[in-house]
Amino acid sequence: MRWPDRLAAVTGALLLLAVLVPMGLMLWSLMAQGSSVLSVDFLFEDPSQAGRAGGIASLMISTGWILAVCLLVAVPLGLGCALYLSEQVPAGTRRAQWLGGVLDMLAAVPSIVYGLFGYQFFAISLGLGFSILSGGLALALMVLPLMIRSAEQALRAVPLSYRQAGEALSISRWGWVRRILVPQAAPGIAVGIILSIGRALAETAVLLFTAGYVLRRPDSVMDSGRALSVHIYDLAMNVPGGMPRAAATGLVLVAILVILNLLVRRWLRPAQGVLY
Repeated sequence: MRWPDRLAAVTGALLLLAVLVPMGLMLWSLMAQGSSVLSVDFLFEDPSQAGRAGGIASLMISTGWILAVCLLVAVPLGLGCALYLSEQVPAGTRRAQWLGGVLDMLAAVPSIVYGLFGYQFFAISLGLGFSILSGGLALALMVLPLMIRSAEQALRAVPLSYRQAGEALSISRWGWVRRILVPQAAPGIAVGIILSIGRALAETAVLLFTAGYVLRRPDSVMDSGRALSVHIYDLAMNVPGGMPRAAATGLVLVAILVILNLLVRRWLRPAQGVLY
């Protein structure tokens, strides 16, 4: 191996370590602080004493409802917009570049701005108040640009030969989309959904403005509910001695993301016939 290749290999390994080491330290810190609190009771008990005691059961329910509302709105809209862009707007045209730039700018908007808009529009103008529905809709609005761009790129990456084969077989437009295009782009679409879920689960500012701060279990989407990310913020910043419980809650969030990732990969594997 020549020295430029060796230098490139060493540089790549060092860059990989520069990413993995901080991630490892983060997980170690969470485990060191939260392992003493994390238990079965912590997962299945409701919080008490403003989060100083009890568990996170009601918070997991609120988080699940907020995420469900977000995905029920964002996935169909995101996939529909991505299909329009990939099928009706040719790549490289001025319109495609303009629409792509708009989506990229929307994805870069600070989350607190989405939270402020969600509070003004969903909570006040529409009269939804501080509720799970307000929080889910605001999160959907925030993750839509990321989901659209990810799905669009996945759909555009499907080889042109597949479209030509479909046309040769006289497959209808709907048949092409349902049977060939979307299944072939499914891994890329799933990546966009997972990234959107990760951003939604980690979001605090949007939910502070829209979903509220209440610790109790919600009875409907019109009730206020505290998400896990908001609970972590509150424990770390406002509750004396709350760091162990904040770290334990952070471990639960990481575990939820890992489990969702594994489930999506397992679901995609038989459909695609390859490891993804």
